[in-house]
Amino acid sequence: MAERLAAEIRACRRCADRFAATATAHAPNPVVWFRPGARILIASQAPGLRVHRAERPFWDLSGRRLREWLAMSEAEFYDRDRVAVLPTAFCFPGYDAKGADLPPPPVCWETWHARALAAIGEVRLRVIVGGAAQRRHLGTRAGVTETVRDWRAHAPGTFVLPHPSWRNNAWLKKNPWFEAELLPELRAAVRAALA
Repeated sequence: MAERLAAEIRACRRCADRFAATATAHAPNPVVWFRPGARILIASQAPGLRVHRAERPFWDLSGRRLREWLAMSEAEFYDRDRVAVLPTAFCFPGYDAKGADLPPPPVCWETWHARALAAIGEVRLRVIVGGAAQRRHLGTRAGVTETVRDWRAHAPGTFVLPHPSWRNNAWLKKNPWFEAELLPELRAAVRAALA
């Protein structure tokens, strides 16, 4: 069932016209990374251009930072028996004319998300990365800072993180509690989930 669903998602071309109209004028390329029985679910936003090209989730500097936050090796992170990555949109949404990231198209979430979650099954730990994923998974209207600051309300089974992009370097400097308080608890939860 999960393999058939993954193949369906990879073949999806619902957003072909939308992506062709972006500044990047790219074709859909769904990045699918899940199997039933994964212990950790990384609920993210959407692939970036490097991930689109590599066909591997978080295969960029943001991914390196995320793996550091999780204290996971590359081999652990990319082991589909341990980690499932479920973005709100499987394809790179593209850039606008000014070079800014476009938001994940809602049609992807509406079409695939419930089925993909069911295929993955119960996980030991959910890590929700970025504002778009937090709004979808938690139904929150709060901003990223407020949502992440309230991380204890979701722990230990769920952790909420800002996006690990370099664009958030200033956010990390303004919020030292994130590295001092949240990350040690997150890393302990990761080790427990992988045990």
